[in-house]
Amino acid sequence: MTLAQYRSKRNFQNTPEPKGGKGNNNKLHFVVQKHAASHLHYDFRLELSGVLKSWAIPNGPSLDPREKRLAIMVEDHPLDYRTFEGVIPEGNYGAGTVMVWDKGTYQNYKKSSAAAASKNLKEGLSSGDLKFILDGKKLKGAFVLVKMKGSNDDKNWLLIKKKDSFATTADPLEKDHSVLSGLPFTEIQTQKAPRINKKILDLRGAKRVKQPKSFSPMLATLVYEPFDDPDWISEVKWDGYRIIAFVEDGEVQLRSRNEKDYTSIFKPVADELRTLDFNCVLDGEIAVADREGRSDFSALQNYQKTGRGNLCYFVFDLPFANGYDLRDLTLLRRKNALQSIVNGMEYIKYSDHISGKMPEMFREAVKNNLEGIMAKDASSKYVSGKRSRSWLKIKVHKRQEAVIGGFTAPKGSRIKLGSLILGIYENQKLVYVGHTGGGLSNRTLEDLYNRLHPLERKTSPFSSNFRVNAPVTWVDPKLVCEVTFAEWTPEGRMRQPIFVGLREDKNPKLATREEPKEISELAEKGAAKTRRTRNKLTHLDKIYWPDEGYTKGDLL
Repeated sequence: MTLAQYRSKRNFQNTPEPKGGKGNNNKLHFVVQKHAASHLHYDFRLELSGVLKSWAIPNGPSLDPREKRLAIMVEDHPLDYRTFEGVIPEGNYGAGTVMVWDKGTYQNYKKSSAAAASKNLKEGLSSGDLKFILDGKKLKGAFVLVKMKGSNDDKNWLLIKKKDSFATTADPLEKDHSVLSGLPFTEIQTQKAPRINKKILDLRGAKRVKQPKSFSPMLATLVYEPFDDPDWISEVKWDGYRIIAFVEDGEVQLRSRNEKDYTSIFKPVADELRTLDFNCVLDGEIAVADREGRSDFSALQNYQKTGRGNLCYFVFDLPFANGYDLRDLTLLRRKNALQSIVNGMEYIKYSDHISGKMPEMFREAVKNNLEGIMAKDASSKYVSGKRSRSWLKIKVHKRQEAVIGGFTAPKGSRIKLGSLILGIYENQKLVYVGHTGGGLSNRTLEDLYNRLHPLERKTSPFSSNFRVNAPVTWVDPKLVCEVTFAEWTPEGRMRQPIFVGLREDKNPKLATREEPKEISELAEKGAAKTRRTRNKLTHLDKIYWPDEGYTKGDLL
């Protein structure tokens, strides 16, 4: 069969279904679409030979190996049909609601390369014994499609689940929602469902470019307090790792700001991103969320050791998509495109926002013990690799990244080590800023000692001498940790620092003192716009960002 039969049955002036498009040579995809035509059924489609080989399953697929589900082979469909979701109007072939019930990738039992797998699968299709392994949202594991022997119609096949760790008697059809839009089937019946489709992204004004292989993210400036401005938006500040996701031709890389590869460590996120249908670069924070949806940095540390926890990739920006550079578009346009891409995904979550009402959102952050909030100019461009005044961060508690330059011996019942000797870089020299022994469980002490022991050295890595109330074992300044603390002392030391966790995603050389900048004048600017009054402005040459040279006048 070819697409000629598919196209002959449809008038593309009257149906939203796709005419046909090219696929991805690196991965073989599958899709299962719930289709309420004249009779409700599930369309099971496998990418093979440049088309979607298709079967209609009246009773839907099963994960129970005892069940043999009738699968009626129908005409081939185009590859881009796997992202089709919506309502086919009355009077058209197959009129009714179509929902993407499941989707993902698949391979042959031998887990060969795509080319070798295609050959093996074609042979199975020809012989009437097609074996494959699905990796979808709802269907996983080994299956077989077997042509029914003795049937008068050679289109009749059976879909059977093989016995493996994914086999279960639970009915997967009870999960009656779209893996594409996240909508339940009943909602798709009554409205046009959003689709992850590159054709609907608003990319007007974006430049056509080759997608970069590496990328420096935009950075935010720490400020003291929130302010109210309707032209700014507020987001939750997630307590995790800043991760840039590169999605290109079905392949995914997850990298931190210092180019450390986290693809295998956060495999569920990478696997889900591989199901996207086009190339893009995503910016976000990977975190582990508790039952209330709050991110927990210590839980993220634990996830890397155990693989347990509610892992989420909270994405908040889209610098590149579908071969276009979106960085010169406004933030809200980038976020709108981003939301259409990740809507309905399991591990990738859109980081939503509110307009204005920054003080109210900050109070909620304090109430719920969050790390803080992000404030962003809704019309701002994406400035790669720079700390911008268009993105601001307001933290609930004082936090600082510090380099571990040594540790003291334990006392009493303490195991392995006593306190961590901490420093930051100033003018490319490591400067002592305090020590901490708080926040260290026995398991953390054991882990830290195992990491620090190979780094031991005879001399101090710090640029000057200082007094410590116990003998110190010095180490190479390779590990970065994060601490909370009460305040900076006049001597430049942190008062009451408490260990939060290691920051393996950070470059030690970038651990510098971070102090909030004055932003009250910017808050006044927002208030003035709201009241539509004229205020007398003074001291416009006062410098508020010495490193970048921004003055009060620059903010206006």
